[in-house]
Amino acid sequence: MNTVIIPVDFSETSLNAAAYGIKLLTAAPEAEIILYNVFDSEDAFDNRMEALQKLKDELTVNRTANITLLAEHGDFLNELDKLARHRNAELIIMGLAERSALANFFVGNSALKVAEHKSCPVMIIPADALYSEMKNVLLATDLKNVASTTPSGPLKKVLSTFKSKLHIVNVNSEHYVALSEEFAAERQKLADMFAELDPEFYFLRLYDVDEAIKEFAKDKKIDLIITIQKEHSLVHKLFSSDHLKKLASESSVPVMSVHE
Repeated sequence: MNTVIIPVDFSETSLNAAAYGIKLLTAAPEAEIILYNVFDSEDAFDNRMEALQKLKDELTVNRTANITLLAEHGDFLNELDKLARHRNAELIIMGLAERSALANFFVGNSALKVAEHKSCPVMIIPADALYSEMKNVLLATDLKNVASTTPSGPLKKVLSTFKSKLHIVNVNSEHYVALSEEFAAERQKLADMFAELDPEFYFLRLYDVDEAIKEFAKDKKIDLIITIQKEHSLVHKLFSSDHLKKLASESSVPVMSVHE
């Protein structure tokens, strides 16, 4: 993993996400971590850089990390999008809270459109999340056209970096005792795609997708939930404004959005 961006607006939520991210990325010592702030007052640069330096000092007590500090004047959404593209970022780690400025990135309609076009995964750290190693990762899938819609490259990079166990979960009210031929074929494609990770598969015959995912995560002690953003998918509803906000705010488990 080469470049990871952690936006901070100095709210408690973003500071928690930054602390979480720095601890998490101990597993990727080669990664450049960009602590990033966007401000709207033209004379705020010095103050923001001073605050970022203080944060860096606090986060690296008894810990070594390759951290770059960056503060820019402008519109948060536009500047973050440009930075991610220009630096070929492989991951954005950020907090989500009701009153955090960063929350607008996900819960605002225009912000959601930007998020849907991101070229790198976005990991959302809930406000009350406590750091834990990512031993178990849940990948939610609708088992539709998996060969063309599953971004295996970014997923494998994350999973191999953190040496996580992969649990692939499909929620569908039409599941019965045995999988249909169509579902079985799609399952096999995923099994082949992630063969080196030896994934475990689960098929849940339930109606409420996001509730099923949350309960499964709790039962299996999942450390990260991954959803693939794509149109016309049951899983896609997890990343509508209301469902994403609910999922992140009601769970202590980080959620990562990866784009097809």
